[in-house]
Parts: sequence; structure tokens; C-alpha cells
Amino acid sequence: MNEIQKTEKQGQALTVAAPVQVGFNFFDPVQFDTMQRVCKLFASSELVPDMYKVTDKNPIEKAMANCMIAIEIAQRIGASPLMVMQNMVPIYGKPSWSSKFLVATVNTCGRFKPLKYRFTEKGILGMVDYVEYTKVWVNGQNGRGYYKNEATTKQFDGRKMMDIECVAYTSAKGSDEVLESSPVSIRLAIQEGWFTKNGSKWQTMTKQMLMYRAASFWTSAYAPELSMGMRTVEEYQDIMDVDYQEVGAEVEAEKHDNANKVQIGVDLAQGNDKTTATMIDPETGEIKAVHDANAETPKEEAAQAPTPQPQPGF
Repeated sequence: MNEIQKTEKQGQALTVAAPVQVGFNFFDPVQFDTMQRVCKLFASSELVPDMYKVTDKNPIEKAMANCMIAIEIAQRIGASPLMVMQNMVPIYGKPSWSSKFLVATVNTCGRFKPLKYRFTEKGILGMVDYVEYTKVWVNGQNGRGYYKNEATTKQFDGRKMMDIECVAYTSAKGSDEVLESSPVSIRLAIQEGWFTKNGSKWQTMTKQMLMYRAASFWTSAYAPELSMGMRTVEEYQDIMDVDYQEVGAEVEAEKHDNANKVQIGVDLAQGNDKTTATMIDPETGEIKAVHDANAETPKEEAAQAPTPQPQPGF
């Protein structure tokens, strides 16, 4: 809680809010020592998730480091450290928020009215094309290989399914301007591959997932500082990033197939270009050598030039 400072000005009490410090200074020995004691307290609690708790697989150094990062994030967004620890989940090694926590942060930040959702039925889906990626092992040269994401176009049969669109909206406090998110629909979920993934919640909790994704889109557009640029758990589970592919084997194969296919004879040391120029006869299709007649012209002209006669010296 911020301290309130009171000063006397012309016999009246003037209340001034103390400046708010965002985060803490890692390089301040006093603050760092205090934060270590706080992190040790959280790491010894039974209420924090396993990644922040001291266990046999999670030593105290690692647990305290995770607690310190979570507390620093909590101070930056003005949330409770325990709430951040319970709602920040690492997915594929990257921190992410739960959608419920993200919505709660927007609703309680004091800048906006609570988020609302608008659903619209867009008609029967019909047949929807989508791209599915599968990992395929590619054998390379010298015994080296790599996995490659192979794209396959498929069709989703939605002739008996209604396409529903969801938009999250609200307005800033003191303003009547409506702030809307990008529309999220079932068709979009199918085309992006979210709906058809194995174990996806889109098939069983369709409306809930629509609201979660619309809220995430809204926060990214109007209040990205609340999420600190981090995605939600559902986004990390749905979105497939393109994996790194090693192309060394492909380059070596191309060099092996195409290198030294054309023989070039250029004598640069003597200044003479011995490359044979060719042309195709349009009537017979025969390839013929082209002799550059202009190359001999300077020598012939030099040979035919008259020798200058000596002039008298007077």
C-alpha cells in the first residue's frame, strides 16, 4: 500500500501520494536480500504450485529463483504474488497466463468496465478446408537427418454444425466508446487448426473457448501491459509454431547434383577470354559456335594504318 505524505501549505493539509516503485532493483543488496527472504517463505509454503515449492526434484535455489521472477511480475502488474504463482503456467518453457486470470486482471485494473461478450450465429459451416501439420523424418547426407513439418490440406465436415462468432467488448471508464476485439468464430478455429487438434477443448467447450480467445485478443489489442506480452495457456496449446529446420543436407545435395556442370575456360591471367560463345540455329536447332569477328578488327586496323613519314626540321 502506498504511503500517504502530509505537508502543511498555508495552514492547510495537503495530501500527496508517495511515488510508486515498479518492481525492485536486483542490484540493490538490501532489496535483493529482502526479496530472498520473501522467496524462501513462499518456497516453503504448501499453497504454491510445485514449480515454486522446494521438493526433491526442485531444489531450493531453483524454487527461490522461480518465486523471485513471479514476485517481480506481480509487482509490475499490481497483482498478488500468490495469484500470479497460481495462474502463471509454463508451456513449452514459456510463461503463460490462464485465461481466467487475464479476464480478472482486466476487470479489476480500474481502467475498464467488465468485459462482455456478444455471440452471433453466422449460419451452417459446411465444408471447411484446413491445413494439418505432421512431422516427417528426412534422411540427409553423411548420416544426418532432420524433422520437417509437412503440410496436408484436409476438409472438415461442418454441414451439421452452426458457425458461432464471439466478440469481447467493453469501454474505458468515463468514456462511451466501445472497444471490441477481433471476432473469433468456429470457422476460424477450424482453419487455424485449434478445433481439430487431439485433446482440444474446442469440441467439448466451444463457447467457453470462444470467450477465452476473444478476451485474449481484446487484451492484446487494448491492454497488452496487463498481460506483459505473454500468451494464455490455451493459445500456447492451440498455436503451432514452425519448428527450426536444418537445411544443411539439402544444400549439400544441391551442390552434389549441380556443381561443376558447366565448364568455363577463362584465362584471366593473360587477359584473354577463351570462353566459347554459342548460338542456336532457329531452322535446324543446331548449337553452333560464334566467332567474334570484332576481336580481330583492332589488330587488322593497326596493321593497315599508314606509317607516319618524318617531317623536315625547319
